[in-house]
Amino acid sequence: MGAEVEARQFSREDRTRHREKVRRGLDALARMLTASHFDADRPMTGLEIELNLVDDDMQPAMRNAEVLEAIADPAFQTELGRFNIEINVAPRQLAEGGFASFETSIRRALNAAEDKVEAVGIHLAMVGILPTLMPEHATLENVSENPRYSLLDQQVFAARGEDLEIVIDGVERLRMISDTIMPEADCTSTQVHLQVSPDEFAGYWNAAQAVAGVQVAVGANSPFLFGRELVAESRIPLFEQSTDTRAEELKIQGVRPRVWFGERWITSIFDLFEENSNYFPALLPISTDEDPIAVLDDGGVPTLDELRLHNGTVYRWNRPVYDISGGSPHLRVENRVLPAGPTVVDTLANAAFFAGLVRALAAQDRPIWTQMSFQAANENFISGIRHGINADVYWPRIGQVKVAELVVRRLLPMAAEGLAEWGVSDAESGRLLDVIEQRCLRAANGATWQTAVVSRREQAGESRPEALSGMLRTYLELMHTNVPVHLWEIAP
Repeated sequence: MGAEVEARQFSREDRTRHREKVRRGLDALARMLTASHFDADRPMTGLEIELNLVDDDMQPAMRNAEVLEAIADPAFQTELGRFNIEINVAPRQLAEGGFASFETSIRRALNAAEDKVEAVGIHLAMVGILPTLMPEHATLENVSENPRYSLLDQQVFAARGEDLEIVIDGVERLRMISDTIMPEADCTSTQVHLQVSPDEFAGYWNAAQAVAGVQVAVGANSPFLFGRELVAESRIPLFEQSTDTRAEELKIQGVRPRVWFGERWITSIFDLFEENSNYFPALLPISTDEDPIAVLDDGGVPTLDELRLHNGTVYRWNRPVYDISGGSPHLRVENRVLPAGPTVVDTLANAAFFAGLVRALAAQDRPIWTQMSFQAANENFISGIRHGINADVYWPRIGQVKVAELVVRRLLPMAAEGLAEWGVSDAESGRLLDVIEQRCLRAANGATWQTAVVSRREQAGESRPEALSGMLRTYLELMHTNVPVHLWEIAP
């Protein structure tokens, strides 16, 4: 959830100065976009995977500080909850074996980490929502030590002025009240970062929005939350509600939520940063002494700290990123739709499907976003969240269609074309896209496997907590095999 910050109180002057610095950063970004100051010659792709920690009984383990000390690898970092950590995978080009390199490095890092933490009775779980987490675990006492998280918690509730109400209606119903943002810690995701040029950014972002519903449907892996079976990807409504800064009156007035799908197609990355500035007050109004305009005038590269920090507290499902690497600025689309897991190969299949599909769609003579409304893309997203692999979605020149049929007949060939444009070999793309195809043909993904196993265990006489912990134990065993989830057996 971002870099560390120091614990502090914010004054009115802090907020005014921060707002001014964000706007000055926008001015600097506009100048940079006009002058094409960005590195895009050798585009890189990055991955972040959030993980849960469980003990030998499959219960949440509030020991991330101890775990990170044991792992002793800077690629692993803290996350919101004491039962969370994250692995940041070094970026690389997709051409010439990029996905195979990702798979090897991720598996090596996770296996090494598991060996180190297993000695102290901890296990790593790569899953969209930890099935055994219960409301009594999602408390302020279990927030990680990084002051950023307690500051965010304080600022969200200062903005709301009242406790959070989380309501999700699915197969079962969840309603709970929370006095902390800690329920959000149960949302463990995979984030895919695609580096693109300023001229390409709008096309890639629009394409990513257009396929978000398909992505979440095919990759759903979060059916259980706080002991209830809800929707196929319960992680998304949980995240939307657990970080909502709006009181009920502001919702009624139409004030936009901080976890946001968006409301329109864009023509530039500037549109998104400008919306962030116009619509969302700062949660962490921390300012530096840098004058970005002066840095540009001197021929330098501004860090745009305030713009980036503010952007990090507006949780778009496809987020714009400005960053600096090797002294050169670059732009990325950060895709945040996907859950973690179930396996490394499933994770990379999801990433390959996304990377290939958005590249193909962004290059079309008549782009997808000129053929469908933004509202249709949003409705597809909602359908994918609720129904997963069995969702119906809208697609131009087809109409309403089963998502699995759309993927197999129309989108997988496009994804293969896009991956070829990235320089991915036919053998590598074929292996990963076959995982997506088989999920669709079998109507099987992480969400369907979890619900089927829990159902069988309950039919055999187990209570819901017993069924969830038993299912999770089997899940972790299969996770380590790296056999894709569509091949997992459904056994009690």
